[in-house]
Amino acid sequence: MSNHTDTQKERMQELIGLLTRASKAYYAEDREIMSNFEYDRLYDELSRLEEETGIILAGSPTQQVGYEAVDELPKEAHASPMLSLSKTKDREELRSWLGGHEGVLSWKLDGLTVVLTYSGGTLLKAVTRGNGEIGEVITPNARAFTNIPLRIPFKGELVLRGEAVISYPDFEKINAGIPEVEDRYKNPRNLCSGSVRQLDPSITKERHVRFIAFSLVSAEGGEETPAQAQSAGALSPAEAGSALGRFAFLRRQGFEVVEHVLVTEETILGAVADFAEKTRDYEIPSDGLVLTYEDVAYGLSLGRTAKAPRHSIAFKWADETAETTLREIEWSASRTGLINPVAVFDPVELEGTTVTRASVHNVSIVRELGLGIGDRITVYKANMIIPQIAENLTRSGRLQIPGRCPVCNGPTEIRSQNDAQSLYCINPDCPAKQIKSFTQFVSRDAMNVDGLSEATLEKFIDSGFIREYADLYHLDRYRDRIVRMEGFGEKSYRNLIASIDASRKTVLHRLIFGLGIDNVGAANAKLLCRAFDYELPALRGADESALSEIEGIGEVIASSIATYFRNPEKCAQLDRLLAELTLEKPESSDAAANLAGLTFVITGSLEHYANRDALKAEIEARGGKVSGSVSAKTTALINNDAASTSNKNKTAKSLGVPILTEEEFMERYL
Repeated sequence: MSNHTDTQKERMQELIGLLTRASKAYYAEDREIMSNFEYDRLYDELSRLEEETGIILAGSPTQQVGYEAVDELPKEAHASPMLSLSKTKDREELRSWLGGHEGVLSWKLDGLTVVLTYSGGTLLKAVTRGNGEIGEVITPNARAFTNIPLRIPFKGELVLRGEAVISYPDFEKINAGIPEVEDRYKNPRNLCSGSVRQLDPSITKERHVRFIAFSLVSAEGGEETPAQAQSAGALSPAEAGSALGRFAFLRRQGFEVVEHVLVTEETILGAVADFAEKTRDYEIPSDGLVLTYEDVAYGLSLGRTAKAPRHSIAFKWADETAETTLREIEWSASRTGLINPVAVFDPVELEGTTVTRASVHNVSIVRELGLGIGDRITVYKANMIIPQIAENLTRSGRLQIPGRCPVCNGPTEIRSQNDAQSLYCINPDCPAKQIKSFTQFVSRDAMNVDGLSEATLEKFIDSGFIREYADLYHLDRYRDRIVRMEGFGEKSYRNLIASIDASRKTVLHRLIFGLGIDNVGAANAKLLCRAFDYELPALRGADESALSEIEGIGEVIASSIATYFRNPEKCAQLDRLLAELTLEKPESSDAAANLAGLTFVITGSLEHYANRDALKAEIEARGGKVSGSVSAKTTALINNDAASTSNKNKTAKSLGVPILTEEEFMERYL
């Protein structure tokens, strides 16, 4: 073997590692560590090297499809492997692929592929694509899709494939409700993947997941007589042999089908151009098109390669790129201290809009691109929508990572997490963190003050009205200035003051959560307060040892609480706040605390409670604790499907932890 081939083989191994990590992050963990542009570039390089050398190494992503199924959901093998499609970015290649035959051109949707099976007119099961051979059973979640038919006219066995998707408007609405920038979803595909694979179908329903059919796999059996078949809209032989006919059949059954059009070699380029124009306003995420032979039998007769069928081909948009000059990197701080870099460059036209900014995501990507102010860069819109930097032509590497926070001028540090380096502000009193802390303080689970959005709090902090929590109860000092603020007036001011006054009477666990003590959430705050019988002096005086003995409060949380109450400045601020409040002790009884010291795990769908949060609230109200995982300390696993092969059921059985249905739990404990 030549040295040249050895070098190529080493590069192939390197590419396999990079692409495998990126694919795992994208498909199984719903996060991104490289752009689509970069992934495609590296994938194409690996494919080229495999062709040049004739070598395909074990684990190559060119020989694998999709992600591995996670343990939390039951797994099931597909009747036939779900292969990925060969792809091209060349429109002429797409036209020549037809070879004189008619084709059907449709969107290539960017969500999560799901296989549905109906029997007797009823949805029998829904399975994700998984790794192409084994998928995850998500039937309860599929029933929560907004547009899926639970019953259909066809009474035989029907198997079809489609894409579970979340529209851009729904994606933006969901993200708008997440206060932390770093907690927001990067794109609808990630949000959809997590939503479809939830253990709680109510979450799927809340997120408005849609199912769009793109392929009929089989339709067998059904009505016995022609009249019955006609009334049920059965699949005719002519339709079965036609891609268009199959779409018509699925539409008759009540499915939303992917937008499609019949094309020939003469019309396909115009059709592609029409789809490209529609991407500007199309509300469903798409990363290209799919071309399928209209004659189904002909397509199937072509067979398949080791990885891809020959009856269809994927067309990915050739990203329109533009060259420009990097003028600035803006660094934006958040409550957690994460400082995100955003590239600002000379305006360029991309996909019909003017673009001047693009997120660079983290320090690792800044360094990977070798950025420097004044560099010549190329930018593009990922999937024709999200601005990204494709390449740095200059690669000066002169950009200095800030040693000081852009908001408070406090020190920063670089932290590594999940194969990526990010910049953080380490000043605990950074105003950017303050704004988020005040947001938590007035939130529903804390002091529950209406009318104080994050934007309003930012105005009040910038104006010097509030510097600590107690200042909120003296906003009347600034009445004249507040009523003149944009978006305010006399009525808004009065409503705000009334809401603030109403929050003066509260319970201790709301206050503790509102203080924003590290690692102390709403549930932990309740545990703490119950343990000390809602006596704040006892809680303030407890040391780490006493705190860590509380069931559900580990060493990390205990240390956070003790450290907070040892801080003289924090304590002084708390004392000033307490002067404004009246703490009411919740009524308690032996019956109300009958679950004290017990720990439960909830999984699967519920029947007697609206969702798992409702059951969790019931358990916590009675002094119990709800954990996310089964351990030897678990009192019982609540699961209506005791025969499930889920990881939680297996763990419970191996540890001897009882598995109770809702009714069994209610009879035994409520």
